[in-house]
Amino acid sequence: MVIGERGVADLLDTPVVLGAGPVGRSVAAALVARGTRPRVVTRSGTTIDGTEPWRADVADPDATRAALGRATAVFQCAQPPYHRWPRNFPAIQRSVVRACEANGAVLVAIENLYGYGPVSVPMTEDLPMRPTTRKGAVRAALWAELLDAHQSGRVRAAAVRASDFFGAGVRDSAYGERFFGPLVSGGKAQVLGSPRARHAITYVPDLAAAAVRVAEDPAAWGRAWHAPTAPGITQLALVEAAARAAGVPPAFVAVKPWQLRLVGAFNSGARETVEMLYEFDHDFVVDSSAFETRFGQPPTPLDRALAETVAWYRQAGA
Repeated sequence: MVIGERGVADLLDTPVVLGAGPVGRSVAAALVARGTRPRVVTRSGTTIDGTEPWRADVADPDATRAALGRATAVFQCAQPPYHRWPRNFPAIQRSVVRACEANGAVLVAIENLYGYGPVSVPMTEDLPMRPTTRKGAVRAALWAELLDAHQSGRVRAAAVRASDFFGAGVRDSAYGERFFGPLVSGGKAQVLGSPRARHAITYVPDLAAAAVRVAEDPAAWGRAWHAPTAPGITQLALVEAAARAAGVPPAFVAVKPWQLRLVGAFNSGARETVEMLYEFDHDFVVDSSAFETRFGQPPTPLDRALAETVAWYRQAGA
């Protein structure tokens, strides 16, 4: 199919979501709320209310092409485990790009901020890619390839980037179960790095809504956008705000680098986090004003987002 064959009005008529982690599920929920029935592609054929499950390995170009069918928009939310990023992530993205190239679907890739590397200013989308970590280098390379595919006319693509995210269903995150899990029970939230460093966090429903908005706006393609993200506050202030939402005393324990390295000896997730500690030792602030100004979508107020997250953790724990 020739790119541009479909009109703008039907861009979200037949959406496909790749991956069913917290981000994929949230994107699928946002699409269902708009009255569509997205196809959700996973290796296990995960079933989500209101969606069409499809079993495929997105690293396989033929399987991905079949999974996309006549998709009008594709949301790339799938990723390999941290320790497999250098080996597996490029193949996944190339497979997805080739499939979108074949059928003309708009491709929105969900990314993070690793590619920028350490910076001392609020991050904007025009910052150069200067990664200092292995996973940051992968992210920067993936974006360079995606941008080249768009600029060469192979695909219509954009990226939506988020900081460390939180929300219902988010467990494997710096602000996931190690943070909210103990806190909602009156225990101590675990924080990395300096408790007094500011750190912006992105609410997953805001990220999902941003991805959908970008997909349906042709003028938004060909670039990266920062999802609406609340102004960065210190991790100490974040603990206090989350504790208020949970109705418990604020308490935390700061995980030391040597402790993370020790756990990393037998836990790949902890081992892969070590190189990202710069995000938590110093201020890590996101500027999402470009997206907010264009689309009129501010981040969900932090107190409300935290309350909704706490409620989910309480229910999950029960």
